[in-house]
Parts: sequence; C-alpha cells; structure tokens
Amino acid sequence: MDIRPLAQADRSQWDALWRGYLEFYETTLPTETYDATFAALLLEKDMCGLVADDGGRLLGLAHIVFHAHCWRPEGVTYLQDLFTMPDARGRGVGRALIEAVYALADARGRPSVYWTTQHFNTDARQLYDRVGQLTPFIKYVRPT
Repeated sequence: MDIRPLAQADRSQWDALWRGYLEFYETTLPTETYDATFAALLLEKDMCGLVADDGGRLLGLAHIVFHAHCWRPEGVTYLQDLFTMPDARGRGVGRALIEAVYALADARGRPSVYWTTQHFNTDARQLYDRVGQLTPFIKYVRPT
C-alpha cells in the first residue's frame, strides 16, 4: 500500500470513497460540491488530499486543510475527512493515512494537527486513542 497525493486520475474512486464517508455521517452533497472539493484538493494550497493506493485500488482518503491560528503563528493542520473502505479496515490504512498527515504537516511547518469525530464512532476512536490525544473541547456550530 502506498500513501500518495490525490491525482486527477483518482476522480471516480475518490467519488466512491467520499460518498462512503458522507453516507456514514448521513450527509449528501450536490455534484457541484464534489467538483469544487476535488479541484481544491488537487491545487494543494490550503487544502490537499492523500489516498491509500493498493495496486491501483484506493482503500482510503484523507482531506487536509491548512489554516491560520491565533495561538500558533505557523498555522495548524486540520484533518477534515478520513475514510477507509469497509473491507480494508483493520489493515492499518487509517493509521498510515494519519501518519502521512503528520509527516505532511511537519514538512509544511504546521506540526499541530487536529481532527474531530462523532462520539459514537467507536471503531475509529480506538485508532484515534492510539495515535492522538483526546481533548476536552466541545464543538458548537451556528444554527441553521
């Protein structure tokens, strides 16, 4: 398995991966959002994508956002989306993607990495508890 940057040729498999991720969170998005997100990830400026490639089959994805932060002048790295194909879980794909995000954050001079998940995502949280540190923060959003 190779962890590498998302490429234009990955579009159809990326669509399937991201659709699986969004289905897990009971979310749907319009086609325009898929198009805009994929294009932004390929630019590799404020956002980028990594994929876990197993001989041409994509097993997982990570979407990364680099942004400014008032407490850290160098900025921070947000692991916005992480998803592994159900049949590839338990094979180290998620860990490999997170470690690649850590390496990318270090290379970009933004070593502070964070992510969120829902409290009921118990399978993923078993990995997160091994590779990250749980914080006491509670997330709020603007009401719609």
